[in-house]
Amino acid sequence: VQLQASGGGLVQAGGSLRLSCAASGRTFYAMGWFRQAPGKEREFVATITRSGAITRYADSVKGRFTISRDNAKNTVYLQMNSLKPEDTAVYYCGGNTAPSTGPGTTLNGYDYWGQGTQVTAPA
Repeated sequence: VQLQASGGGLVQAGGSLRLSCAASGRTFYAMGWFRQAPGKEREFVATITRSGAITRYADSVKGRFTISRDNAKNTVYLQMNSLKPEDTAVYYCGGNTAPSTGPGTTLNGYDYWGQGTQVTAPA
Protein backbone atom coordinates (compact mmCIF):
# COMPACT_ATOMS: atom_id res chain seq x y z
CA VAL A 1 0.00 0.00 0.00
CA GLN A 2 1.47 3.33 -1.02
CA LEU A 3 0.57 6.99 -1.31
CA GLN A 4 3.07 8.92 -3.42
CA ALA A 5 2.85 12.72 -3.23
CA SER A 6 4.47 14.93 -5.84
CA GLY A 7 4.28 18.36 -7.42
CA GLY A 8 5.78 20.53 -4.73
CA GLY A 9 8.36 23.20 -5.44
CA LEU A 10 9.44 26.79 -5.11
CA VAL A 11 6.99 29.39 -6.41
CA GLN A 12 6.65 33.13 -5.94
CA ALA A 13 3.91 34.39 -3.69
CA GLY A 14 0.78 34.74 -5.80
CA GLY A 15 1.73 31.79 -7.96
CA SER A 16 0.17 28.37 -8.40
CA LEU A 17 1.11 24.73 -7.95
CA ARG A 18 -0.75 21.46 -8.36
CA LEU A 19 0.05 18.60 -6.04
CA SER A 20 -0.71 15.01 -6.91
CA CYS A 21 -1.04 11.95 -4.71
CA ALA A 22 -1.01 8.58 -6.45
CA ALA A 23 -2.48 5.71 -4.46
CA SER A 24 -1.85 2.02 -4.91
CA GLY A 25 -2.48 -1.26 -3.16
CA ARG A 26 -5.84 -0.48 -1.59
CA THR A 27 -9.13 1.22 -2.33
CA PHE A 28 -9.13 4.58 -0.63
CA TYR A 29 -12.38 6.30 0.26
CA ALA A 30 -11.95 9.71 1.86
CA MET A 31 -8.62 11.29 0.95
CA GLY A 32 -7.14 14.46 2.28
CA TRP A 33 -4.25 16.87 2.31
CA PHE A 34 -2.54 18.12 5.42
CA ARG A 35 0.52 20.33 5.84
CA GLN A 36 3.23 20.89 8.39
CA ALA A 37 5.33 24.02 8.66
CA PRO A 38 8.63 24.07 10.59
CA GLY A 39 8.00 24.08 14.33
CA LYS A 40 4.27 23.59 13.93
CA GLU A 41 1.87 20.67 14.14
CA ARG A 42 0.46 19.01 11.05
CA GLU A 43 -2.79 20.73 10.10
CA PHE A 44 -5.76 19.96 7.92
CA VAL A 45 -5.95 21.53 4.45
CA ALA A 46 -8.64 19.77 2.40
CA THR A 47 -10.50 16.49 2.06
CA ILE A 48 -12.73 14.77 -0.50
CA THR A 49 -15.03 11.77 -0.54
CA ARG A 50 -14.52 8.95 -2.99
CA SER A 51 -17.32 10.17 -5.24
CA GLY A 52 -16.00 13.72 -5.10
CA ALA A 53 -19.43 14.95 -4.07
CA ILE A 54 -18.27 16.30 -0.71
CA THR A 55 -15.20 18.44 -0.11
CA ARG A 56 -14.07 20.38 2.92
CA TYR A 57 -11.39 23.02 3.30
CA ALA A 58 -9.53 24.79 6.06
CA ASP A 59 -10.65 28.39 6.35
CA SER A 60 -7.14 29.56 5.51
CA VAL A 61 -7.27 28.04 2.01
CA LYS A 62 -10.94 28.42 1.03
CA GLY A 63 -11.31 30.11 -2.32
CA ARG A 64 -7.64 29.52 -3.21
CA PHE A 65 -7.18 25.73 -3.10
CA THR A 66 -9.25 23.06 -4.83
CA ILE A 67 -9.15 19.34 -4.08
CA SER A 68 -10.20 16.83 -6.73
CA ARG A 69 -9.66 13.20 -7.60
CA ASP A 70 -9.56 10.83 -10.55
CA ASN A 71 -10.50 7.36 -9.34
CA ALA A 72 -9.57 5.79 -12.68
CA LYS A 73 -6.02 6.97 -12.03
CA ASN A 74 -6.20 6.44 -8.26
CA THR A 75 -4.97 9.98 -7.83
CA VAL A 76 -6.05 12.95 -5.74
CA TYR A 77 -4.99 16.49 -6.60
CA LEU A 78 -4.63 19.78 -4.78
CA GLN A 79 -4.70 22.85 -7.01
CA MET A 80 -3.17 25.74 -5.09
CA ASN A 81 -3.64 29.26 -6.42
CA SER A 82 -2.69 32.66 -5.01
CA LEU A 83 -0.06 31.07 -2.82
CA LYS A 84 1.03 32.99 0.25
CA PRO A 85 4.23 32.75 2.31
CA GLU A 86 2.18 31.18 5.11
CA ASP A 87 1.35 28.27 2.78
CA THR A 88 5.01 27.22 2.94
CA ALA A 89 5.08 23.71 4.43
CA VAL A 90 5.52 20.04 3.70
CA TYR A 91 2.24 18.77 2.27
CA TYR A 92 1.07 15.23 3.05
CA CYS A 93 -1.73 13.23 1.53
CA GLY A 94 -3.73 10.83 3.63
CA GLY A 95 -6.06 8.03 2.66
CA ASN A 96 -8.84 6.25 4.50
CA THR A 97 -9.64 2.63 3.63
CA ALA A 98 -12.90 2.49 5.61
CA PRO A 99 -15.94 3.08 3.39
CA SER A 100 -18.13 4.10 6.31
CA THR A 101 -15.94 6.98 7.40
CA GLY A 102 -16.69 10.44 6.08
CA PRO A 103 -14.17 13.05 4.90
CA GLY A 104 -12.18 13.81 8.02
CA THR A 105 -10.46 16.98 9.09
CA THR A 106 -8.30 15.35 11.75
CA LEU A 107 -5.19 13.18 11.50
CA ASN A 108 -6.89 10.12 13.00
CA GLY A 109 -9.36 10.11 10.13
CA TYR A 110 -6.71 8.57 7.86
CA ASP A 111 -4.89 5.26 8.11
CA TYR A 112 -2.27 5.69 5.38
CA TRP A 113 0.02 8.61 4.62
CA GLY A 114 2.30 9.66 1.80
CA GLN A 115 5.86 10.84 2.28
CA GLY A 116 5.22 14.56 1.85
CA THR A 117 6.20 17.15 -0.73
CA GLN A 118 7.72 20.55 0.03
CA VAL A 119 5.93 23.73 -1.05
CA THR A 120 7.81 26.99 -0.63
CA ALA A 121 6.31 30.41 -1.42
CA PRO A 122 8.72 33.03 -0.13
CA ALA A 123 7.61 36.57 0.52
